[in-house]
Amino acid sequence: MTRWLRRTMWAMLTLALALALTAWVGQIMGERKMQRVIAIEPAALQTTPGGVSLQQGRYLFATRGCADCHGASGAGQEVIRSGRMLVASPNITSGASSATAAYRERDWVRTLRHGVKPNGRPVMIMPSEDYNRLSDNDLASIIAYVRQLPPVAGTRALVQLPRKVKVLYAAGVVRDAAELIDHSLAPQPPVAPAVNLAHGGYVARSCMGCHGEHMSGGRIPGAPPEWPAPANLTPGEGSAMVRYPSPQSFMAMLRSGLRPDGSAISSVMPFGSLRQMNEVDVFALHAYLQALPARRAGQR
Repeated sequence: MTRWLRRTMWAMLTLALALALTAWVGQIMGERKMQRVIAIEPAALQTTPGGVSLQQGRYLFATRGCADCHGASGAGQEVIRSGRMLVASPNITSGASSATAAYRERDWVRTLRHGVKPNGRPVMIMPSEDYNRLSDNDLASIIAYVRQLPPVAGTRALVQLPRKVKVLYAAGVVRDAAELIDHSLAPQPPVAPAVNLAHGGYVARSCMGCHGEHMSGGRIPGAPPEWPAPANLTPGEGSAMVRYPSPQSFMAMLRSGLRPDGSAISSVMPFGSLRQMNEVDVFALHAYLQALPARRAGQR
């Protein structure tokens, strides 16, 4: 064996060991980060007379992704199974294995609005950044609706992440909701439902967890590799919205899960909730997306 070959082999072995050590350290740091304690004292909800209703809570639970993850009954269910990634949402009724039976109002607010559990640890996977800007009336309506769900036995929360995702999480490439949220923001004032940009922007908050803060899509950091990159919803290069010039065509897609050419959109898109959105929400969302600044696809 020549000296050059020995040096090459030692260099490759050293590099492999360095990479393995980096991955191991990153995994440990990611796991520690998941267990960190975040000090959040949520503000009490300031609702308006007549602003809280079970009907509104039921509608928001069905259309803002709550039922997609926790199931229509709130019992929880398996959400992601991909390779070494396994995620199950918890039971949020008061039945057996409930994660929320002892929740007080401030615990609900801390979890939904700030992405922090009552014990101070960050919620994982749940897109609390989508719910952070809900008005106090709407947040209180969701809480009231969930609290009155019939108690059923359900699943416990389960979050098993592959080493790669833990390393990316430790490095800040994958971020939890508590990192994404500006906790200093005052609650969103009530927005009257109407086909206008203000209400469209309010509805669009529930799209940002997947399509990004700027709605230009791109791969979700840490998502299963088989998930397609969320589409660009701005009018920029690579926009999916060119297929939907009218609010009616946009609504047809949300109702059917099909593009105008008849091809199916990935089932990762939460059509279970989207098809239940009312016409005002859909038309306002379409108007808002049409008015966004143009961005190239993939800029999140």
